[in-house]
Amino acid sequence: MTERVNVGEAIARVLEAHDVDSVYGVISIHNLPIADAIGRREKIHFVAARGEAGAVTMGDAHARFKGLGVAITSTGAGAGNAVGALLEALNAGSPLLHLTGQVEREYLDRDASFIHETRDQLTFLKASSKAAFRISSPDHAVGVLREAIRVATTVPMGPVSIELPIDVQAADIALPAELGPVKALQQPQADEQQLSALADALRAAKRPLLWIGGGALDCTQEVKALADLGVAVISSTHGRGILPDAHPRSLGAFHNSPAVETLMASCDLGLVVGSRLRSNETRTYSVVLPKPLYQVDANPVAQQRNYLVDHFLCGDAKAVLAYLADALQGCDKHNVEFDREIAEAKSAAVSALTNQLGTYAQLCGQLRAALPDDGILVRDITMSGSTWGSRLFPIQAPNTNIHSLAGAIGMGLAMAIGSAIANPGKKVVGLVGDGGLALGIGELATMVQENTNMVLLVMNDGGYGVMRGIQNQYFEGRQYFNQLHAPDFKAVGEAMGMTSWRIASLGEFETAIAEAMALQGPSLIEVDMNGLGPLKFAGPPQKKLY
Repeated sequence: MTERVNVGEAIARVLEAHDVDSVYGVISIHNLPIADAIGRREKIHFVAARGEAGAVTMGDAHARFKGLGVAITSTGAGAGNAVGALLEALNAGSPLLHLTGQVEREYLDRDASFIHETRDQLTFLKASSKAAFRISSPDHAVGVLREAIRVATTVPMGPVSIELPIDVQAADIALPAELGPVKALQQPQADEQQLSALADALRAAKRPLLWIGGGALDCTQEVKALADLGVAVISSTHGRGILPDAHPRSLGAFHNSPAVETLMASCDLGLVVGSRLRSNETRTYSVVLPKPLYQVDANPVAQQRNYLVDHFLCGDAKAVLAYLADALQGCDKHNVEFDREIAEAKSAAVSALTNQLGTYAQLCGQLRAALPDDGILVRDITMSGSTWGSRLFPIQAPNTNIHSLAGAIGMGLAMAIGSAIANPGKKVVGLVGDGGLALGIGELATMVQENTNMVLLVMNDGGYGVMRGIQNQYFEGRQYFNQLHAPDFKAVGEAMGMTSWRIASLGEFETAIAEAMALQGPSLIEVDMNGLGPLKFAGPPQKKLY
């Protein structure tokens, strides 16, 4: 006899069949059938976020490690609260499933003042997601859900939202026999002739440069094989660690260093793989890249999107890089002069940033020494995150330097929580600023309730330090609206129930970070930046605008 369940339970069972172990959400009268089924079945851990933005950001971080994240929000304003986090997941290409409630079908789109109703919710979900669906038929729910997961996890990946009217969630259906994953559509395969031509060009090049991005996160072996053969490698900040910083041909993410830019311009072939060549990493697309310039991307829309390239190959990053590594085996491309210039360029970039940062470069070193090799740094958009966290902090493996790709502040705490829950055996450090933390400070309670094995590092300079730097650089030093009242974060952490410190010197930080790393569970360190001294940063490198 066919089993009958309500749609809320059918959704829970589909998530189980897709090996989902945690979901992040805020319960509401418009999603309780789903939440109730998850609770009754006790097979999926429900993380109760304090806000929808936090829930979606946690799901986004989880997705970056587990291949699928799930967030559950309410209707109307609740769904609207998730939009900024959805935009981040869209920028990051995170495979995220966003389930949101909706009013009863009878009252949809009638402007009937139904509780939680908002006009045209599906439109703003479509605008902030890779795709968005509305389930109008209970019997169709499982099919739409499986398709939504397939779309979210198909390259180019991204968040997919589903509207579920409350009467649909509560409706009884015959449980379909097939609930598991639908195989993703075939990945694009680069043309064989194009691959052969690229291999020939790379073989002939004397000073080749490979630029890798987040689309190549699972290409560590292939990238290392090319670097070992003599190819210089530079990465986006999202792609850091694909090639360990310690590799002699790694230029890290120092794209905006004068010495590295000079080296790149002198290369006789450029190959961009899985990178969007973002504006903040190319000085608004003005950094000179080598010629001829090749680009590899699984999305055909990437062709000539930001830079004019000589050749575009539509294909999977791993397959293309594996082809090139195999084709070049036995081809010794070692160039002593080129290797010397790579080392000198990177050394100059590191030295310049170290000199700029002063005391904070030492703090960076202390944090790296304290954090285990497999530890994860999650950083918000804040001065420390964008300077030493972005480039100077050594990274030796992919997905160990997590951050916002859209560039919005306030996501660091929730992103660190999602990272910690997705990696229960690893230590996570969340690096946030006082201004950004204020946007989601309620998630401190989630951090404690979930007993996350993480340290929240609060860099407190009393306001928006990035804006101060930009105003000083581009507005003749005029300072407006960047001073913010902030609480005693150490006291807030203690009030939330976690061990907390407040430090104002490097000696105090070294002691506090060692003690925090030894704890199993959540802790907080507030860094008094006024005590440590100024941090010089004038915002991301850009063309002259003001």
